[in-house]
Amino acid sequence: MRLGILTVALAGCMPAVPPSAGPPPAARALAAAESLFLEARTMKDRIDIATLRGRRDSAAALRPGYLAARTGLVRALDIDSTALTDSLDRRALRVMRHVLARELTVTPEPPAGTAAVDTAACRYDPRGVPGTDSLEARLYACYSVAASDVVVGGERFDRLTVLGLLGSTDDAARRRRLFLGLDRVWRSVNGSNDPASPWRELLRRRAREWGAGPTPFVRRVTELGFAPDTMRDWLVRLLEIWRAALPDSMREPWDLYYAMGGASRRLGARVPRDSLRAINDRFYRDLGADPVALHVQYDLEPREGKDPVAFTTFGARPGFQDGSWRPGAPYISSSYPTGGFDNLGQQLHEMGHAIHIAGIRTRPAFADWPDADLFTEAIADLADYEASEGRWQLHYLGDSASTVDNQHAKYFGLALDACWALFEDRLQRDTTLDPNLVWGEITSRYLRVVPHPELSWWGMRGQLIDAPSYLMNYALGAFITADLHARIKALHGDFTLGDTTWYAYVRDRIYRFGLERSSRRVMEDFLGRPLTPAALLEDMRRGVSPEIYDPGN
Repeated sequence: MRLGILTVALAGCMPAVPPSAGPPPAARALAAAESLFLEARTMKDRIDIATLRGRRDSAAALRPGYLAARTGLVRALDIDSTALTDSLDRRALRVMRHVLARELTVTPEPPAGTAAVDTAACRYDPRGVPGTDSLEARLYACYSVAASDVVVGGERFDRLTVLGLLGSTDDAARRRRLFLGLDRVWRSVNGSNDPASPWRELLRRRAREWGAGPTPFVRRVTELGFAPDTMRDWLVRLLEIWRAALPDSMREPWDLYYAMGGASRRLGARVPRDSLRAINDRFYRDLGADPVALHVQYDLEPREGKDPVAFTTFGARPGFQDGSWRPGAPYISSSYPTGGFDNLGQQLHEMGHAIHIAGIRTRPAFADWPDADLFTEAIADLADYEASEGRWQLHYLGDSASTVDNQHAKYFGLALDACWALFEDRLQRDTTLDPNLVWGEITSRYLRVVPHPELSWWGMRGQLIDAPSYLMNYALGAFITADLHARIKALHGDFTLGDTTWYAYVRDRIYRFGLERSSRRVMEDFLGRPLTPAALLEDMRRGVSPEIYDPGN
């Protein structure tokens, strides 16, 4: 990174000065600090990716360069903020200092799921593990082991494969065995559901740390300026529409997955494992977001010690290089032992994160995820929203499911996420509640699932361990996705079958800001108004019988 190039790139962000004077000393010092900040973050990104790939020798070799860059950054950030006359410059300095303290540490935390786990260490009394962070790390590591090794009738699967099989297995008895085969996964989280279970102990410790402050649910909601009660109401309205479209009879949870899996059964054969990337890349290329041009890195092969939760992160930060803007190198991590329509949906979602990262166009201090996870998850689905449309499926897969099956495929996961959001909210407000009973109450009411208080089947998502209330980002984020998606179509046109101008249009209006602008401002500037639930609730009603439809809602 050349300082001269960076200074030119940041000129538009700095106050005007007489041509002969050049930038004020503090502004020049800030530009130099941002150059070092980008260098240190790039080195940290490279260490993280090497570690995630299991290349620990490479990560160790990068460490001296990272520490040298960090040392230079510490010195460079010794700037008097009062000497910076531009408010954006002052905020950039605050952001860099915060990242230095939290992420660019002398001993940076390794990415989750990268350390080998001794299975004997998963037989433990959680009350004897000192520290909340240590208990969380132990719990997540043991969850990762269990989620990667599910044994059913002598066959070995991972968690995602079992969930996919539940939607495609015709034999009800086998579906039950598959579902109960996940018992090891949720026992790694909640033990026997006694008050001293790992998750319940972790929840109590966290609640003591939250004290009188906001719970994670409240904090994530208020990041975008929403009232918690309003968001709870939106979740309930979503679930009531979902429930209204279901038969009156109750289903076992393993049978519910099958009932919702019509699209997966119809289209699964159209998506063999070796086609996942090809279909994904073709669709995004048709939107003007060519994964090759955007330097997207894929890590899709299962391996021991790999994080079982799919995610996307920065392989390299976007910025100027040799006078031209480079989109960085988004890194997608997931494990796909099989293909299928469900795995394709996950891949399309992660690619949505990747094109967001690649679309950031801002100064180094702000080249990061937005300030709200809720917004981040929502805008990852702006493109893949189309995958549940019959026209999209015919075009990209050569066949299509029915409208009803597509609605099930599109919104079953969302309904589950809404249930998890309400579940976590209730448990965070009252840690004495029995989680199995709370989950049974919520899912029997809104999903019409037979309660099983003896099963902790809520405990199958890793985010419940290391990211409290993260799952609500998917549920509430769907309202943002639907509203923005409808607005894009209204202003720019249909893109179901592709539109090579789509990416540039969305990038310049939604993706490019990073931390430069608040998520709320980006969202409301584009919508021209505050967010409403109307777009999502209207779309959910497609396929619902007329007597259920109530336009007053």
